[in-house]
Amino acid sequence: MSDLVPRHKMLAFYGVPSSSTAGYVLTRMQFFTELGLSKNPVEHSRKYVDEATERTDVVAFAPSIAYAFDKHRDNAVLTDIVGITDGEKLGSDAVRVIVWVDTHTGKGILREYTVIPDSEGDDANVYTYSGTFKANGEPTQVTATSSDDWMTIVTTTVTSGTGG
Repeated sequence: MSDLVPRHKMLAFYGVPSSSTAGYVLTRMQFFTELGLSKNPVEHSRKYVDEATERTDVVAFAPSIAYAFDKHRDNAVLTDIVGITDGEKLGSDAVRVIVWVDTHTGKGILREYTVIPDSEGDDANVYTYSGTFKANGEPTQVTATSSDDWMTIVTTTVTSGTGG
């Protein structure tokens, strides 16, 4: 029998800029009402003249993460995203590291994403922000550890890239 993996055990960590050696602190992404990863495969299709059907291969991926959150004060991740949004930051100023981690195994995928804001203030009860994080680099397989009950993590690289 297999064990289901509860959603709250698959956590995302956001690289909040800091003066640390890495240049960021990987901080748990709290207060998000939406945080869904889409793989967005890039397909190459062709029809050979000697075959009846078309062939399709996946040649790349362009992952994106749809996000929405309730604005909270004194939360470093949300404050940084709001700063990117309200400051209308461009280029590398809007690129951040996000790591998806299975807290049961400590295995994760680290990748840079560009913060693409969409809307804010759509809820009558609380102030909200939404948008998409879009891949801006190759994935790196990591092992994550935490000494503060998964509020922040430290990663060790396992492998880099996709091999293709």
